[in-house]
Amino acid sequence: MIKSVQWVLFLSVLVAFAACNAPPVPLDDISIEKTFVPEQCVRAVKVGDYVRYHYIGTFPDGKKFDSSYDRGSTYNVYVGKKQLIEGMDKALVGMCVNERSLVKIPPQLAYGKKGYGDLIPPDSILHFDVLLLDVWNPEDGVQIKTYHTPSVCTRKVEVSDYVRYHYNGTLLDGTLFDSSHTRMRTYDTYVGIGWLIAGMDQGLLGMCVGERRFITMPPSLGYGENGDGEHHDTYLIDIPGQASLVFDVVLLDLHNPRDGITVTNQIVPDSCTRKSVSGDFIRYHYNGSLLDGTFFDSSYSRNHTYDTYVGLGYVIAGMDQGLIGICVGEKRTITIPPHLAYGEEGTGSKIPGSAVLVFDVHIIDFHNPSDITEITVTKKAEDCEKKTKKGDFVKYHYNASLMDGTAIDSTYNYGKTYNIVLGANQVVPGMETGLMDMCVGEKRHLIIPPHLAYGERGVTGEVPGSAVLVFDVELISVEEGLPEGYMFIWNEDVSPDLFSEMDKDNNKLVEPSEFTDYIMRQVNEGKGRLAPGFDPYRIIDNMFFNQDRNGDGKITEAEFKLKADESASHDEL
Repeated sequence: MIKSVQWVLFLSVLVAFAACNAPPVPLDDISIEKTFVPEQCVRAVKVGDYVRYHYIGTFPDGKKFDSSYDRGSTYNVYVGKKQLIEGMDKALVGMCVNERSLVKIPPQLAYGKKGYGDLIPPDSILHFDVLLLDVWNPEDGVQIKTYHTPSVCTRKVEVSDYVRYHYNGTLLDGTLFDSSHTRMRTYDTYVGIGWLIAGMDQGLLGMCVGERRFITMPPSLGYGENGDGEHHDTYLIDIPGQASLVFDVVLLDLHNPRDGITVTNQIVPDSCTRKSVSGDFIRYHYNGSLLDGTFFDSSYSRNHTYDTYVGLGYVIAGMDQGLIGICVGEKRTITIPPHLAYGEEGTGSKIPGSAVLVFDVHIIDFHNPSDITEITVTKKAEDCEKKTKKGDFVKYHYNASLMDGTAIDSTYNYGKTYNIVLGANQVVPGMETGLMDMCVGEKRHLIIPPHLAYGERGVTGEVPGSAVLVFDVELISVEEGLPEGYMFIWNEDVSPDLFSEMDKDNNKLVEPSEFTDYIMRQVNEGKGRLAPGFDPYRIIDNMFFNQDRNGDGKITEAEFKLKADESASHDEL
């Protein structure tokens, strides 16, 4: 029994030894062992396709007889058209891009009994380590796969449009050869007029701003048989001949040289009594962005309106156009092509060259340098015996605001009127005009342009520069003023002994106190009247100064004169 077992063990060892040293078992067909399968099969080879692949060819004992890697170039060939040994023709069908396989081919499907010169002996089994890099078909066109579509698309790329886009360019196996992102600058070009390779010309058509898509093209629509080695200073690698190209594109901008501005999203106030015209001065707020939504500027961030003339070239041409025919309080979106904005050069870091600009504007106010105070009577007085005139002392209430309704001030908040003498430059010129020829009890709505209000500087913290002001005023009372040029008048005939009456101590000199006491007594007794609205003592001091010709602080009889005797430069008494 023991001998039998020993004999069996001997036979087993002998068989194992013989197997290890036996010649390869003949194959009836090819054998394929997939050593790497990509997660996604971009495309599988079919008969008639053109492929680019790398390979290492060895005999079963591992001896290498050929390698595409050694030549530094893929093997490029049509599949199924007898341009390859039959076994390789069969092995490539069904392979995916980036798939790697170990292919074993029997001699009858390789070089058979004849072999191949000194390189491959007759009846050789061949092993090929194959990596598929590219596949396309002569019938292929551009393939487009959109993977992000913007929610709003008001316009799509057409032939002759000018576009700005970012891209990553790869071969079909994913090898990156170029990227606009690495240069941190978009690719800017016309579409459909031959400035691009044919596949990109086709692939960009119909895109929306903000859309992202993969554009895959065969070499016939890319760089053809020769590839592209001329852009080695720009490209990360040369593009091989007969290579499919894949571009991952995001469209950022789009316009046509024939474009004008477009106005959208208009919100017009219910009341619009006036629209802007060329030559008007406008104050407005804005947010500025590129067509893809990239923000570049805002007046809101500076907390100050943008103030400018329109139609006169003070702003870019598109904005000049977009601000014409607009109402105070209106909001609108103005889209401006680059040839009406900052052109091919842009403005440096914020606005790229050839960029379409989008401005969301809100008109705060506008005026024209020729404007005068606009007066609208909102309530007439029931009885009007007399109307205000220059020199009158008036008391009135007001509410003041900007054109956009922003409140500035109100006398009602203080519980007292605002009191002025008309024509005495105590208020802005526009208010002076607005209060003239007004009746007690009358109400008016005044719109005052800045050149008749607080001008370009405004009032710090209260009134912006170049602001149009709106006043709703109510005249409460009016005290008639004196004739122009007078600060004091007599209500009755003047005493012939006026100087003597002033000179109480009869020393032939009128002291300041004597002069003041006398004038105030005439006012209190109703014999005379001082100009209303001014400090009476300051008026009297001024009157005394005018009578004291030599400035010695006393008035002599020779110095003393009535108004009728005065020259035009003196207006007292």
